[in-house]
Amino acid sequence: MWKEFKNFILTGNVIDFAVAVILAGAVGLVVNGFVNDIVMPVVGHFAGGMDFADLKVVLSEAVVAADGTVTKPENAIRYGAWINSIINLLTVGFVLFLMVKAYNKTKKPKEEAAPAGPSDNDLLTEIRDLLKK
Repeated sequence: MWKEFKNFILTGNVIDFAVAVILAGAVGLVVNGFVNDIVMPVVGHFAGGMDFADLKVVLSEAVVAADGTVTKPENAIRYGAWINSIINLLTVGFVLFLMVKAYNKTKKPKEEAAPAGPSDNDLLTEIRDLLKK
């Protein structure tokens, strides 16, 4: 069982998958930074100077004690953060699309297989028929 597991882990597909997961995490961080630090400020500027991350519907206000400590935090639906997540998803999807498109351009086109000739049985049948004549 250990040998089978070792063979499974050391196959190219598992290692390729592990590299892809690690690379996807790194690309995700870069894209998140791009969306949050570059795209969203531009979108917010054209949307009247608002920051989508601050958009929310407060269900219950925070309760603050006399000494200034929060005894009960605010309960709110943060739909602005959800809008940011959707823009992030669209940006990640577009970046991955461009990466796959560039990768597909580097691949060699598949060569067409040569047309198959007659099978051995067909040739033997033809020879038999010619010998009968």
